[in-house]
Amino acid sequence: MNHRTIAYFSMEIGLASDMPTYSGGLGVLAGDTIRAAADLKLPMVAVTLLHRKGYFYQRLDHEGRQIEEPVDWAVNDFLTELPQRTSVMIEGRTVFLRAWKYDVAGPGGFSVPVYFLDADLAENSEWDRTLTHYLYGGDRHYRLCQEIILGIGGVRMLRAMGHREVERFHMNEGHSSLLALELLDEEVARAGKQALTRDDIELVRQKCVFTTHTPVPAGQDQFPLDLVHRVLGKKEVEEMTDVFCCEGVLNMTYLALNLSHYVNGVAKKHGEVSRLMFAGYNIDAITNGIHAATWTADPLAQLYDRYISGWNLDNCSLRYALNIPKQEIWQAHATAKKALLHHVNLETNAGMDADLFTIGFARRAATYKRTDLLFTDIERLKAIASRRGGLQIVYAGKAHPQDEAGKQQIRKIFSAREQLRDKIKITYLENYSMEIGKLMTSGVDLWLNTPLPPMEASGTSGMKAAVNGVPSLSVLDGWWIEGCIEGVTGWSIGPPDGKAAASADHSKDAASLYDKLEQIVMPLFVDNRDDFIDVMRHAIALNGSFFNTHRMLLQYVLKAYF
Repeated sequence: MNHRTIAYFSMEIGLASDMPTYSGGLGVLAGDTIRAAADLKLPMVAVTLLHRKGYFYQRLDHEGRQIEEPVDWAVNDFLTELPQRTSVMIEGRTVFLRAWKYDVAGPGGFSVPVYFLDADLAENSEWDRTLTHYLYGGDRHYRLCQEIILGIGGVRMLRAMGHREVERFHMNEGHSSLLALELLDEEVARAGKQALTRDDIELVRQKCVFTTHTPVPAGQDQFPLDLVHRVLGKKEVEEMTDVFCCEGVLNMTYLALNLSHYVNGVAKKHGEVSRLMFAGYNIDAITNGIHAATWTADPLAQLYDRYISGWNLDNCSLRYALNIPKQEIWQAHATAKKALLHHVNLETNAGMDADLFTIGFARRAATYKRTDLLFTDIERLKAIASRRGGLQIVYAGKAHPQDEAGKQQIRKIFSAREQLRDKIKITYLENYSMEIGKLMTSGVDLWLNTPLPPMEASGTSGMKAAVNGVPSLSVLDGWWIEGCIEGVTGWSIGPPDGKAAASADHSKDAASLYDKLEQIVMPLFVDNRDDFIDVMRHAIALNGSFFNTHRMLLQYVLKAYF
């Protein structure tokens, strides 16, 4: 058995479009992290849940109403069942677990195993068998049971696999923080003691790393103590409420904060916001990245292969993209754009034109993302399109099944499409996936991002666009505060401090968006293509070379792991 010193836990891990084991950015980031670990030969093992029924398959009716359908996928086609078994106690009964394995292999032959925990066993009750079926499904009771399986069951499965020398347990968000309870139990058992002490807590702290991704309290999983007592049955939770609880409930974020020696946000700004949210905690920042080789479209990858030898293993060398002839950058982009629009027209019959300036917007449909900001002033948008040579827009993204406001965001896009039918072509691709994400971030001419600051912890879609030479037009929030060099790597929306955007009145941000489109971005694209391509090259060279998981993971190695 290979010696694995780092165990990476995440509720969702995105490894392939046909494996619906992810919902969005958190899972895709986890997958990219694991790929980078394989590239860099980092001794890592990863743990998640199987999600046999997936997140959901999204269908949209003619008015943009989201219809959610369960996903059935052939687990055996992707994963290998392992013989080891373990179990957890839930409500006083034993729930048995097995694991399925997926090996993420790097180009050097090193691989990182990913274990998918599965409770769908004949020995379990009918309800218990469903506990690893749905990603972010069910009520708090269901979620707590899932998090017991992920955290406690995950550690036990690692031990059953022979991974007994793990030195660091990395919690990617708070869903897995119950793993710390299992580590505490191990310490007590190892010392032959009857009860937990503060010394045990310190020993476990030295083993744990926590990455928080949410800048809002609502993003923290919280469970009332009566539910915890009934489901988990850990007396330590009630005896040491200062360690495990916050404001009288089991708060998974605070549990992770209290039991981790290193805590980080996922962008410099997010680190600042987190230190304000969680006053008294030492919270660092490591800005997210993307796995460049995964997200670079084939035409661009082939171009980099010719001009930047070994770029896929040394992402820093993408800075040499400044040496690639502009016309070749443009030709590669044009090929990627044709691939996207071919897919769009095939799926939606939108009749989009490869010669028209194309904007892309794809992410989770949530109100703070402000999907509809572009349509604040329909008449002005029409005028911009008319004066600047035409415009077309491609959208994608799912709303959480219980997020009615997010679903309304999608319907607003459909409504705007009808209002603009004769002036601007707009389409919304169903069932946003990794495959669609790659097509969009490589095939549009401009990537649009309009979050309400400081709600965007990081964001990674703009990083994927950058590595493909697609510049961003974005509110200064998350990673873009670090990535935006105005007019060089892309363009900003709103004031530099983002304060105006944070108000209830979004009209100023909308006006800034329109001004940038009309006065700078589209004239550059239409009338001064050479300078537009220069921005594309700088997006690759300055942003693509830095905002990647190779750099990100090396920072974790230096700051958190060793």
